[in-house]
Parts: sequence; C-alpha cells; structure tokens
Amino acid sequence: MSLRQRLAIIGSQFKKNADQPVELSSSRQLSSEQQKSLPQKSLPQTTVTYAVWILGALAAVLLVVSLADGGDGREKFLQLLVGGIALGSIYALLSFGFVIVYKATGVFNLAQGGFVLLGTYLAYQFYVDWGWIFGLALAATVIVMAAVGAGIERVVMRKMLTKPTFTAIMVTLAILIVLEQITRSIWNSPGLVLAAPWGTGRIQPGGVTIRYLDFWTVGFTFVLLGAFFLFFRYSRLGLGMRATAFDREVASAQGVRVGLSFALSWAIAAAVATVAGVLLTSRSGGALTPAVGYVALRAFPAMILGGLDSTGGAVAGGVIIGVAEVMVQGYVDVDWLGESFETVVPYLVMLPILLWRPHGLFGTKAVERV
Repeated sequence: MSLRQRLAIIGSQFKKNADQPVELSSSRQLSSEQQKSLPQKSLPQTTVTYAVWILGALAAVLLVVSLADGGDGREKFLQLLVGGIALGSIYALLSFGFVIVYKATGVFNLAQGGFVLLGTYLAYQFYVDWGWIFGLALAATVIVMAAVGAGIERVVMRKMLTKPTFTAIMVTLAILIVLEQITRSIWNSPGLVLAAPWGTGRIQPGGVTIRYLDFWTVGFTFVLLGAFFLFFRYSRLGLGMRATAFDREVASAQGVRVGLSFALSWAIAAAVATVAGVLLTSRSGGALTPAVGYVALRAFPAMILGGLDSTGGAVAGGVIIGVAEVMVQGYVDVDWLGESFETVVPYLVMLPILLWRPHGLFGTKAVERV
C-alpha cells in the first residue's frame, strides 16, 4: 500500500470519527439538537469569503481616501499596497515556519527569532566575508540552517515529546537565548552590512514607483512557499508530514517515520526564517543588527490571525498584517499616537478578529467529546 493511500485512510478515519455521534460515559447518546450545538469544523469556503470581505473593505476605504487626493492619491495607494504585500510576504514566511512546527509537534516555537538572527548573519558570512555569489551564499545558508533546525529537534526537542507542553515551550525560549548569544559572540563587530544584489533601483509602471526589492521579496516568497506546498502534496516525505500532523500514533502505525517528520518541520522552519531575515535586512537598507530577530514577534499576530493549524492561513494572515501595517504607516499621521504606531497595528487587527473567530480565520474549531 502506498503512502498516499495510507494518508487517505488516516483522513477517512478522522472524518468517520468526526461524524460519529458523541457518546456519554453511560452509553447514552446526545439528541440531534444537542449534537448540532457542539462546535463543528469551520467551512473553508465561508472563511475565504470572510477574508475577502475584510481585505475588500480595507482596500475600499483606503482607495476612497486616495481618490479624494486625485491622481497622486491613487499612485500612493498602489505603491503602499505593493509595499504591504512585500512586507506581508516576509511575515508569511515566518508564520509558515511557526505553523509547520506547531502542526507537527504541538509546540509553539519561540526559537524562530533565533533562526532569523543566526541565519541572517550566516548569510553575511558567506556573501560578504567569504565573497560567494549571492545565490550560492543564500542556498548554503539555508542548507546549514536547515541542518541546525533538524539537529536541535533531534538532540533537544525530541526529548520533550513526552513532557508537558509548557515545558517544551520554555525549552524553545532557552534555545532562542542561546542562539542569540552565539550570534552576538561570533559577529560582534558593529556596522556590518548585508547589501542585496538587486540594489535600490525602482521602476515606475503607470506612474507608480515600485522598488526592485519588493518584486524580489514577493517572487522569493511565491517560489519558496509554492515549492513547499507541492512538496507536502506530492512527495512521500510531505505526505508523511501531513499524516503526522493528523495523528502521530496513527501515522506511525501506517509506517510513517514520525521522527523524520518532526526533524523536517524544524528544518523547514529554520530555512524559511533565514530567507525572511535576509529579505527583511535588505528592506531596511542592509544594516545588520541583533534586533532583526525580533521580527518574529511581529509575525505572531499573522500566525494567530490565520490559524495555528493552517499553513494557508499563515500566508493569508501575513499578507493581511503586512498590508495593514504599511497602509497605516503611509496614511495615519497623528501626533498623539506616538512614533512607530504601525508596529502596534498587527495586534490591533488581531484582537477584534480573534474575538469574533477565536481559532483564527482559517483555523479549525476544536471538537470536544464528552
């Protein structure tokens, strides 16, 4: 039996269990009215409709404001929209890494910021210090960081599988601190610069100024995430990771190498964090600072907004948060809000949506059984 058939069996078992009536300890079944009141899985079509309405309403409001300023307002709106999608692509990469680890292991990976920091400085080492071409330097950095992520999972996190979830999360926090200290110890010279090869050029299609960096950022993200989604859908290892995300015991019984799936999830998280760090550094002018790792904190709202168990939701949440942040930065200029108010916007967007849908836009409602 092929792995794809085994995955189908696992999925059918979950669907069958989800459709069965809930049984009480006294073997008495709930009435049909009581069963209807239980939480059910969210409908993807409905969720997509909600997300489209949210984005559409935001775009409509900002577009009206832009048109009120004439042609310059329209160009400003489009320019900010492209910049927001580019920033959202970076958040999408980070959110994707968070969700991959969470789905596979059930652990909220606080070490993601450490992967961003270490990966960015490693890219500097390959590209600037050692003089490798950018593409080769980035590929080498991604491979090294994937190995680091898999090694951390095998040596440290594998032992946390039987421990309480809170303990495992605290261990990821310790890993974050260790990675930060290692990075600061090795690259302790100030003024390091990681300049991207595409430079600071701009184009003006239709009078709208768009940076080359934004095109490269969106392009990198599209290709990378597209490759991962194809990997999860068609490759044997990807199918094994999906089976493990469903249920590790059932997947193991079907012959899936669960341990390998855990290691791959951490490797992927470290790899996408590296690319996100390099793109973010290029976006900020190329200056390297230890603060680059804190961008992972700004990706938290994107991950929670999209849903902790949804990779597609992580990408959508990242784009929504990125667009909202850049739009506020471009349009909101109120002194009493203070400087850098746009950094608070992701959390302001997250709060009302979580009050409305606590599991996120694309997350799955938990079905509790009595």
